[in-house]
Amino acid sequence: MVSPAEFIPVAEDIGLIVALGEWVLREACAEAMKWPADVKVAVNLSPVQFRSRNLVQAVISALAHSGLPARRLELEITESVFLAETEANLAILHQLRELGVSISMDDFGTGYSSLSYLRSFPFDKIKIDRSFVKDLARRSDCLAIVRAISGLGRSLKITTTAEGVETTDQLDWLRAEGCNEVQGFLFSAARPGSEIAALLSKFAERASKAA
Repeated sequence: MVSPAEFIPVAEDIGLIVALGEWVLREACAEAMKWPADVKVAVNLSPVQFRSRNLVQAVISALAHSGLPARRLELEITESVFLAETEANLAILHQLRELGVSISMDDFGTGYSSLSYLRSFPFDKIKIDRSFVKDLARRSDCLAIVRAISGLGRSLKITTTAEGVETTDQLDWLRAEGCNEVQGFLFSAARPGSEIAALLSKFAERASKAA
């Protein structure tokens, strides 16, 4: 196994990320069609994909070929998308939103001008970076940041998702601070697409027992 942190920069540097990204979009949409109709799939986008100016058409094509409703696709971007050619990239983001897909800001709070980005574009979701979640129970500054981001999300009617949740203590803290969604190893490590349907079924069974 090779971490995305290792192979994505290489793919960006040698010019393969656009083709790789389009393949990922197609595969993710096709796989999601095998899941329950209320489950969405999230796909990370590289800033380099925005430079190709073919991103919107690639998303349209992936949705059309798979039959996946646009509302079930979520596209995740990082703040670096805004660091170059802002006007053009904003126009692409608005075109994507017009298709009906959701747009989320990944690793929120780790860049330089996060708050100005929220004014520039109406994000559907902001994802709280795992670096703030990791020391949530031990460091007051991390708790303050999570509390501020959750409050910001509520005020702007933006969903907040905490990344890197590994313990029940972290989950309890995040619930108390009003975070909407969480993800992390507490629930599952990364799984092959073929195992997702069974995983979702297991979670649904647990939820029904808890109710």
